[in-house]
Amino acid sequence: MSVELDEVRDFLATTDPFAQLPDEVLDALPAQMDMRYVRRGVTIVGTGDTNDTLHVIRSGAVDITDSDGILLDRRGAGRTFGYSTLVGDKAASRYDMIAVEDTLLLVLPRQAFVELAEEHPQVQRYYSGQSARIAAAASSLRQDSASDVLSTLVGDFMVTEPVSVEDGVSVREAARTMEGNRVSSLLITRGGDLAGIVTDRDMRGGIASGTDLDGPITEIMTAGPKTATSDMPAFEAMLRMAERRVHHLPVVDSGRLVGLVSSSDIMRLLRHDPIYLTADLSRRDTPEELKEVYDNAHDVAVRFIERGASSEEVTGLLTVAADGLARRLLQLGEEKFGEPPVPYAFVVVGSQGRRGMGLASDQDNAMVLDDSFDEAEHGQYFADLATYVCEGLAAAGQVLCPGNMMAMNPDWRMTVSTWISTFHNWITAPEPDALLHAQTFFDFRAIHGEERLAEEVHTFAVRQARGAQRMHAHLGALAARREPPLGLFRGLVVDRSGEYANTLDVKKGGTAAIVQMARLFSLASGIDAVGTRPRLKLAAGQGAVSTGGAEELIDAFDFLNTIALKQQAEQVRRGEEPNYHINPKALGRLDSEHLRDAFQIIKNMQNALATKYPVRSI
Repeated sequence: MSVELDEVRDFLATTDPFAQLPDEVLDALPAQMDMRYVRRGVTIVGTGDTNDTLHVIRSGAVDITDSDGILLDRRGAGRTFGYSTLVGDKAASRYDMIAVEDTLLLVLPRQAFVELAEEHPQVQRYYSGQSARIAAAASSLRQDSASDVLSTLVGDFMVTEPVSVEDGVSVREAARTMEGNRVSSLLITRGGDLAGIVTDRDMRGGIASGTDLDGPITEIMTAGPKTATSDMPAFEAMLRMAERRVHHLPVVDSGRLVGLVSSSDIMRLLRHDPIYLTADLSRRDTPEELKEVYDNAHDVAVRFIERGASSEEVTGLLTVAADGLARRLLQLGEEKFGEPPVPYAFVVVGSQGRRGMGLASDQDNAMVLDDSFDEAEHGQYFADLATYVCEGLAAAGQVLCPGNMMAMNPDWRMTVSTWISTFHNWITAPEPDALLHAQTFFDFRAIHGEERLAEEVHTFAVRQARGAQRMHAHLGALAARREPPLGLFRGLVVDRSGEYANTLDVKKGGTAAIVQMARLFSLASGIDAVGTRPRLKLAAGQGAVSTGGAEELIDAFDFLNTIALKQQAEQVRRGEEPNYHINPKALGRLDSEHLRDAFQIIKNMQNALATKYPVRSI
């Protein structure tokens, strides 16, 4: 290979989509390309022209304008244009492509491009849209690793013929069945459908409490147990067990019982992966011990990031650890201060409520108290308990919320009726402070206590929010104001001075904007999900956002989270405080381009919000 061709090959190796090609294909590609020099001001392809080549910008810049002369994009070195006319039948260009600097182009003929795309589908996928490029980029940020095992589907390792009995059998008969089959759990069916589950722990508890052994098994079974599906990834099943503090999940597809999966099954699948260290939290009795285990959970998360786990896996792990920490502190607090005088639910909100915690997340929580609560009689108990828990979380490493949205703040300890009244006011009179609180507390999830209390509040809030057009418009305005750090011609805008000079915040105008849009779409559809991904998927099903738009936002969300988590892991390794401020120059040209794509997706959806909701009139 000549020196010139060798240089072209090296350039293509750092340019998408060619960087993904096998070495031998990349070696042969430069010889199929011509080099073309274009002076500033020359129209390379005009509107209505037939274009038969893919253009790769080696140096210089090219403006893409429509027939009215409106600038659509400015493309620099490493970017391509002209591909839309190369797919399918020959088509006239819809745009003008004008050199705005003296520009050097690498030109690939139509036939060579078509053959390349047919032999290497990743080339075709790359040019199919921004979302596909973002998804591929997020995947490429993750190295091949042992974390792939976490994507194994439950159906691939579950017990396909679990031991079960009909709900009419006695406790004694059920115990004999478990003993005879040497199993630690027994599924209870009713007419072939799942009715409940009994574990050896249930058996021991029933016997200890004097349950009649000849009475029906339904007296000690867990009715309506949490289930998995056969197409659920192992990681999700593991998180579901950890969240519910159970070790068995019946597997149900379309209402039909098809198997059983246990924590032991997953541990065998993972071999000796330390993911279950979060279970240690339930066995620790002092703040110092809890901090040690919580630190270990963060270390596991860092290793997961370094091994290539997805952002969804990492944030799920961190959320389960945070939930476990709070639950154990609540248990210790109840031991310290005595049994709760009235029923209550401890809820988490914000990123923890959405199951999306990062390594830099703070704590956001509250309490929902039974309507029998009396401030004079019961107030001090819950004030002491909340302070104990919030300070314990902070001591373990979950920093206090700078906005004081915590249960230790008496404003966020309310009865069911008061919470409902508060949500009603937020929804019907969406003033700035009310909106700030509403958007945080709509991400509402109970993790301890009488969960029905929190569910009553959340159900009311979601139901009332569905028809609240004025609130929708205000939430749309808030989402639109979370401007991505994109400047003129898609340039990335960084802070010019201060602590975070030369960096941009991928949360403020990135993931946070997507979170706000997902919340708006779900509330407008009456969807009670609190996670960003499920909100977007379900909202698309309700028509609140297009399926393509939801998919693009999810891809952008995953890419931005992956970028942030990789940096946070590096910061933790260096002993620094993790944050969301990224230096684009540290990413390399390809990832910087993908970052632009992610922010552009957000910006496009924000522009669409202005059409759907009258955000500019507020």
